[in-house]
Amino acid sequence: MDYKDYYKALGVDKNATPEQIKKAYRKLARQHHPDVNPNDKGAEQKFKEINEANEVLSDPEKRKKYDQFGADWQRYQQQPGGGAGRGGQPGGGFDWSQYTQGGGGGGNPFGEGEDFSDFFGSLFGNMGGGGRRPGGTRPGAGPDYQAELEMSLEEAYHGGPRTITVNGKNLRLTIAPGVADGQTIRLRDQGGPGRNGGPNGALLITFRIRPDARYARTGDDLTQDVPVSIYKALLGGEQTVETLSGSVKIKLKPETANGTRLRLRGKGFPVYKKEGQFGDLYLRLNLTLPQHLTDQEKELIQQLAALRPTEA
Repeated sequence: MDYKDYYKALGVDKNATPEQIKKAYRKLARQHHPDVNPNDKGAEQKFKEINEANEVLSDPEKRKKYDQFGADWQRYQQQPGGGAGRGGQPGGGFDWSQYTQGGGGGGNPFGEGEDFSDFFGSLFGNMGGGGRRPGGTRPGAGPDYQAELEMSLEEAYHGGPRTITVNGKNLRLTIAPGVADGQTIRLRDQGGPGRNGGPNGALLITFRIRPDARYARTGDDLTQDVPVSIYKALLGGEQTVETLSGSVKIKLKPETANGTRLRLRGKGFPVYKKEGQFGDLYLRLNLTLPQHLTDQEKELIQQLAALRPTEA
C-alpha cells in the first residue's frame, strides 16, 4: 500500500493556508466531478482522491496528525500489527500514543468519512482499535459550479430575464439592473448534487460586460464624449444628448470651450439592488470643425479673423 501525498493530490504546498486548500479543492472538484465527466473512471477516481485529501487537510486536527504521521509511514509498516483492521497497538517499542486521541487506544483521530482509500481506512480509521472503517453514510454538500454570462453595457443597465445553460441544463434567472463587469452572484442549490442526501452545491455566475464605444463606466458613473459644432459652442444653444435612459436636451453657454465637462445627476448607471438610485453621467464636449468649406464660407472666416488679428 503506497503512502498518499494529500498535498500533492490537491496541488498545494505543505505550508498552504486553509483558504488556499479550500480554493484548490473547489477547483479540482469542479474539474473532476462525475457529473461533469460522465462514464470517466479516471475522473471518478481523481474525484475520490481529492475528496479524501480535502477531508484531512481542511480539518486542523486531522491535518496536524497527518503531518506527524507521514514521516513515520515506513516505520509503521514494519511494526507487528501495523496493517489494516488489526485493532491492536503496534508493537516493537514504537510509541503511537502521540497519534491517538488522549494518548492511548481511544478512538479514531481522523473521524469518519466516505469513499476513502484503504490507506486512509487502515492507517487512520482503525488506529487504536476504537474506530471503524469509513463508510459511505455521511451526507456531504455537492460541488459548486461556475459559469460566465456575457452582456452588453445596455443589457447590464436594464437587467431583466436571461437564460443560461450549465451542464446541459437551461436555467432562467432575473438579473438586477446595475451588475458590474467581473461581479459574481451565487445561486444556491444550482450546483452539483449532494452526496447521501446532502445539499446541492451552488452556481457561481460571473458577469462579463462588453465594452461600449459610447460610454466609459467608473463604478456607477458614466462618461460620454459629445461632439458639438464650433458655431453652437461660440453662440450657445441647445444640444440633444442620447443617454441609456433616453434623449435629454442640455443648454450650452456662449463661448463654451473645447473639453468642457458637464455633469448630469442621476443619468449614470443604476446602483445594484438599490432601486431608484443612479450614478451620474459626465459629458465631455468635443468641438468639431466644419469640413469642405465653400469659397463664401472661407471669405466669411477670413473677415472674422481680420476682426481679431492677434488671434488669427
